[in-house]
Amino acid sequence: MDIRDVPQDGNATLGGHRKAVYARGADGRIVAVESAGWEAEEIVTLQAVDVFDAYAAAARARVQAGQSSPLEYWMYARRMDLATFAQSTGVWRWRIRRHFRPAVFARLAPTLLARYAAALGIAPDTLRRLP
Repeated sequence: MDIRDVPQDGNATLGGHRKAVYARGADGRIVAVESAGWEAEEIVTLQAVDVFDAYAAAARARVQAGQSSPLEYWMYARRMDLATFAQSTGVWRWRIRRHFRPAVFARLAPTLLARYAAALGIAPDTLRRLP
């Protein structure tokens, strides 16, 4: 895409910020150009947010029913899937899925809870309960 073709439609999900995209300059070289976003990007982002909101609502219902731990809810509420959460914590996916079980979650070490809480951007005490 050429510099003059970089979309500047505006994107409410960017919160007024701009982002860098790469485009071809007049001299044929690839350069970073500021963009305010475009409509298609906003639509897809909002759809993804809706999916994570639905996952979080389902996880909340499972936690309230005693079928899952608050860890699952917080993971989805912070818009992470299992793979992303595993990468950000350095914990294997199978272990995280195991920690979704309430009995196993209740016995987690404080250091592991702190690692999970740091990845989620919340306090370890907050991680133990629903908002």
